[in-house]
Amino acid sequence: MNNRKTGTVREELAASWLLKHGMKIIEKNFRCRSGEIDLIAMDNGYLVFIEVKYRRSEKSGYPIDSLTFRKRKNICKVAEFYRINKGFCDDFPVRYDVIGILGDEITWYKDAFDHIRRGW
Repeated sequence: MNNRKTGTVREELAASWLLKHGMKIIEKNFRCRSGEIDLIAMDNGYLVFIEVKYRRSEKSGYPIDSLTFRKRKNICKVAEFYRINKGFCDDFPVRYDVIGILGDEITWYKDAFDHIRRGW
């Protein structure tokens, strides 16, 4: 299976898992010029931007470890674009979550990182 197909399968698995845990998925694979966000959901009044990271085994590290500062900054940039274009006000509560999949084990990192403003 190629990387894109593997990613799609894992993102679908993560979306199903989150639905079972009370999240409402509102968008999958949102893309703009700046990049992509795997899943966007609503959870208890929060607009949640979710990155899905997969590793077959811990041999190449844990999934969460691959989320670099640059990637987090890019997720925040795309999230800001999404929020503005979909009409969410500046003070609408936003959260950044990560779903780490290691083999068959899923770990949900709620509020995994803070918003990174442009220019940092």
